[in-house]
Amino acid sequence: MPNKKKLVVLSGAGISAESGIKTFRDSDGLWEGHSIEDVATPEGWRRNPQLVLDFYNERRKQGLEAEPNAAHLILAELEKYFDVQIITQNVDNLHEKAGSNNVLHLHGELYKSRSTKDPSLVYDVKGWELKLGDTCELGSQLRPNIVWFREEVPMMVPAVELAEQADIFIVVGTSLVVYPAAGLVYYVPPRVPIFVIDPKTPEMSGSTKYVTFIQEKATVGMTMLREKLLKEYL
Repeated sequence: MPNKKKLVVLSGAGISAESGIKTFRDSDGLWEGHSIEDVATPEGWRRNPQLVLDFYNERRKQGLEAEPNAAHLILAELEKYFDVQIITQNVDNLHEKAGSNNVLHLHGELYKSRSTKDPSLVYDVKGWELKLGDTCELGSQLRPNIVWFREEVPMMVPAVELAEQADIFIVVGTSLVVYPAAGLVYYVPPRVPIFVIDPKTPEMSGSTKYVTFIQEKATVGMTMLREKLLKEYL
């Protein structure tokens, strides 16, 4: 199919939640019983690297058992009809497991580690375990390849570029409150249709004339939207 429309997707924790992966932060500010400060900040890593490694090892172990759901699978299937580019806030690999080929991870990747000396040295984690004493080729400790709070988000620049190129923009499973990711919607060109799938309607500043809100969970919303996209945009 020549000149496929560019379908850019911003996905968040809600899409993975339906595959049994707990959302990043519970209402009490804890993640799996741990303070965010202890397991998701550079300071927490410096204080207690063993705790941080154990925490992400457990996330990896859980993630290996998780399977993509209908929302992930529909996004992968849409590559037949559109140039689908996924920007995800999730660190799991469920988009890839579903068969999506173009996935940009804003907040890092759970199944990769990186050097504490040179951030450009990134490695696959075999299985689920990363240990104290696992080092990069420079001899420095490996850390989870996750963007923690108060760290820069290096993939924001290419993510903004994708948003600016969108012919259709989909937001699924994210409440548009975590910045800078939530700001991507404001880089979408004027008059480009935006579809927001979330059980709650997120607040958006500015005109929502070209925004369609689908108040459903990710699997239901993506099933509904798939029909609309194939009917109206091919």
